[in-house]
Amino acid sequence: MAGESWLTEFPKMSREGLLDIRKSLDAAYRDFSREYGESIETIFDPLLAFLIWFEKLLLNTPWPLIIIAITALAYFASRSWKLSLGVVVSFLLIGYFGMWEDTMRTLSIITVCTLLAIALGIPVGIMMARSDRVQSTVTPLLDIMQTMPAFVYLIPVVMLLGIGRIPGVIAVVIYAIPPVIRLTNLGIRLVDREVLEAATSYGASPRQRLLGVQLPLAMPTIMAGINQTIMMSLAMVVIASMIGVKGLGQPVLKSITNQYFTLGLFNGLAIVALAIIFDRVSQAYAKRTQKHMEGSDHG
Repeated sequence: MAGESWLTEFPKMSREGLLDIRKSLDAAYRDFSREYGESIETIFDPLLAFLIWFEKLLLNTPWPLIIIAITALAYFASRSWKLSLGVVVSFLLIGYFGMWEDTMRTLSIITVCTLLAIALGIPVGIMMARSDRVQSTVTPLLDIMQTMPAFVYLIPVVMLLGIGRIPGVIAVVIYAIPPVIRLTNLGIRLVDREVLEAATSYGASPRQRLLGVQLPLAMPTIMAGINQTIMMSLAMVVIASMIGVKGLGQPVLKSITNQYFTLGLFNGLAIVALAIIFDRVSQAYAKRTQKHMEGSDHG
């Protein structure tokens, strides 16, 4: 009977031991957040000020100017009239169905998160490409960031900084930054060694090789990483709304809790429209960059 019990019941830690570990970790993190929470919060004050300023700018600017500016950016990146027309129609429909303000709030936080992810991710990707040791250290962290459920990010961030925009930005950046890091690393590592040797033979310094050879040649791959980062940021819109981030995610959350099907559908379609616009524009820009590089090579 004793053998059967050992085989059928997995040996596990006692309930008291597990409870002690949980209490110790919770108490340590609670003490840390009480001791350093305000100091850490002040570090993010400039980011919060910029986020509020950018959101007010989008909300207070007349809507025709916003549509013209976004369409001009889309045309500049893609050189496609069809895509530009699609951008105009999408934003006109979003405004007509009463989702303009929430869309501008979502646009502001997604833009800030994407810029932050690019600003942090590309240097880390460059360091990984230059050092196998850095790559072997960072890769497991990226694996954890990509596989950890997004809700788990929110717990320590909310305990440390409370609810609001900054915890939302941090959670979105943690979730969305791995693709740009991985693909920056991959793109630089895929640059032909003969090209680098030729640049070295012409007397190029490591910095000149990076800025003049490696990054331009890796740009299509880096743009694919940026595209994925934007998509993952948009995927976090609804989850971030659970900690007070305003935008299209809050009506979706409200529709889930109150079973408002149409409200959820319209706001979900607005998120999809933003995702398609960002996806097509960034992909078109990456293709244009690649064609330009191939043209330069043949030239």
